[in-house]
Amino acid sequence: MSFPTDSPREACGIVGAFLAGEDVARTTFFGLHALQHRGQESAGIATSDGRQIRVRTAMGLITQSFDEIDLSTLTGYLGIGHTRYSTTGSSNIENAQPIMSHGPDGEIALAHNGNIVNALTLRAELEAWGLHFKSSSDSEVIAHLMTNAPGATFAERIAYTMGRLQGAYSLTMMTKDAVYGVRDPLGVRPLCIGKLNGGWVIASETCALDQIGADYVRDVHPGEAVVIDADGLRTVHRRNIDQRRAPCIFEHIYMARADSVIDGHLVYNSRKAMGAELAREHPVEADLVMGVPDSGTPAAVGYAEESGIPFGEGLIKNRYVGRTFILPDQRLRDMGVRMKYNPLLENIRGKRMVVVDDSIVRGTTQAQVVAMLRRGGAKELHLRISAPPIQHPCYLGVDFPTRGELAASNRTVDEIRDFVDADSLGYLSIDGVLNAVGTTEDRNCMACFTGNQPIPVQLEMDKLALEL
Repeated sequence: MSFPTDSPREACGIVGAFLAGEDVARTTFFGLHALQHRGQESAGIATSDGRQIRVRTAMGLITQSFDEIDLSTLTGYLGIGHTRYSTTGSSNIENAQPIMSHGPDGEIALAHNGNIVNALTLRAELEAWGLHFKSSSDSEVIAHLMTNAPGATFAERIAYTMGRLQGAYSLTMMTKDAVYGVRDPLGVRPLCIGKLNGGWVIASETCALDQIGADYVRDVHPGEAVVIDADGLRTVHRRNIDQRRAPCIFEHIYMARADSVIDGHLVYNSRKAMGAELAREHPVEADLVMGVPDSGTPAAVGYAEESGIPFGEGLIKNRYVGRTFILPDQRLRDMGVRMKYNPLLENIRGKRMVVVDDSIVRGTTQAQVVAMLRRGGAKELHLRISAPPIQHPCYLGVDFPTRGELAASNRTVDEIRDFVDADSLGYLSIDGVLNAVGTTEDRNCMACFTGNQPIPVQLEMDKLALEL
């Protein structure tokens, strides 16, 4: 189980590597470790020695799922890995990835970051073909479609599959002797390529490349499929290269790690720029600027620098809260955010404070943070959010609550301010986010703010729609 949280739920993290002459399992493990922020429910690694695919999946964090003995059984020089937060299907071992699929011309292992909005239709079609499903995830739909699609080669099957899928998908896939990287034509979720010791690595974020010592080369382009094999890396398919792009703007705001480079921008600097924009849009007289750790900190630094108000820490985060298999009793559940943060009383007592956070989902976390700081003696609390109001659910890979549960979908800014008990509340505007990232609205998915989906979605499909 996870401790109570009101943060947006991340997508998933994926890795793929082809490293001739090396132990790929260990490299994949450390790449996934750098992507742990993208999913904490389950983890998995598949490897091959060129003859046989071996796979291990387990529930929990990467370090809970694998030890030296596990890695020693995953022999081979090519592999893929996955760390999951569920956006389709329950959190159980059947839905852990990589997913295995067998077809007429062999088997594959597949890892997926994203969400397929026509998964119900495709699953019914595949069942009509005689295929059976073991999981309730859309990722198994992709895997079975890949292995059973018409085509003489995997490149042709990938092209067919990309023509049938609707939604967000960044994929790493492997046969017994090749690793593939695939990104949907909208480029909703990130996927990058690195070079390592003469071999190649594919990962969700550049921080994973940094972790294992790989040099960033480029992103997988939207609509592109690449293969890595004994002949090196090459593109095997490009689809709809002229159509609209819609990378998720929330990668810059919250999901990506601050030291990653997304679409050519260091995430830390984008978040810092959001804080500076926020200071210009919502100035206030105060004694101290603090961020809600950790994702609110870069924006708080930017707010402080732009406003001239000193930056300081007001909360310390418990680094070991997150996921656990030990259920807290009711008294601990009632503590809520106090299990995650502890106030620095001498820093906040008697201060007029600007409190910067990355987003408000339900508003319960911010209400508890404000209450904690007030108990600690803060004189005034001015809440600043480095994102626009989240008014709509995401259907492309971020697990927001239903619209009715989102604080901004049925409350005004003043009503949210009253709900969290802040002295003032200011959200960053859409233009402020775009200016900070250096992009435009027509080049990003901003549906959680605007409701303008980049593709038609099955609004009635919920997270558990594929449950058996």
